[in-house]
Amino acid sequence: MKTIKFKSFSSGSCGNCYFIGIFHENGKCECGVLVDAGISPRRLKKEMAADGLDYSSFDGILVTHDHFDHIRSLGSYCKHIRKPVWVTEKLGNAMESHHITGEYFHECRHTLNEGWNEIVPGRISARYFAVPHDAAQTLGYAIVLDGYRFVIMTDMGEVPKEAMDLAKQADTVVIESNYDPEMLRNGPYPKELQDRIRSSHGHLSNCQCAAAIAEFAHEGLRNVFLCHLSEHNNTPALAHDCSRPVLEASVRLVPLPRQSASPLFLLGNQ
Repeated sequence: MKTIKFKSFSSGSCGNCYFIGIFHENGKCECGVLVDAGISPRRLKKEMAADGLDYSSFDGILVTHDHFDHIRSLGSYCKHIRKPVWVTEKLGNAMESHHITGEYFHECRHTLNEGWNEIVPGRISARYFAVPHDAAQTLGYAIVLDGYRFVIMTDMGEVPKEAMDLAKQADTVVIESNYDPEMLRNGPYPKELQDRIRSSHGHLSNCQCAAAIAEFAHEGLRNVFLCHLSEHNNTPALAHDCSRPVLEASVRLVPLPRQSASPLFLLGNQ
């Protein structure tokens, strides 16, 4: 029996990096993929080793967008780890001009086509969808691992229809729950930054996240993880308590930690 497992290494403006993989019944990881590269290779190696994983546990990196907290260490990954980096042509072209992606990015760059792309032939496929955010291009991903359906979407001011449709078919969804409106309004951010966060190309509030979950929740949904919580404008308890009422009790709901790694979650069996 195969199992699907998920881990967040960091989730927030301090850095973003996630792992999902297929595991053999003996506990060994057979293949997997990273989403974003916002933590250093040294930290990634340490955090993976804590769960018996290493660089061989993932077969490529999917990038959501070109903001610093999502690609901070991508240049180092390309230089030292040399895994395929999957991006659209538009996002890849924008990243070519970033000094932080480094001289090795071009060698690792792989282009995502519309529709499904085989990341690991016969095992892992990914399909991107665009979400509104103030970057060159921002993507969410639907990932299928041996038939297990996983969707991740972060850094977006609204949830577009394509994202919603894919989430309605997913076993697990990772979705941004960035801020509490009252905390944002009464917090330390200047009005210009508040307006940017609240805009349709900014971030999802707890209320917007809960409304999206209520719309895509379905009988097959097993896990929802709340990502990219703001340090100054949210708390895990507020994010959790806003979305919990819209889900059946059988669905696991977990706010992901901002700066530390999560446990290695067992998502399901295949």
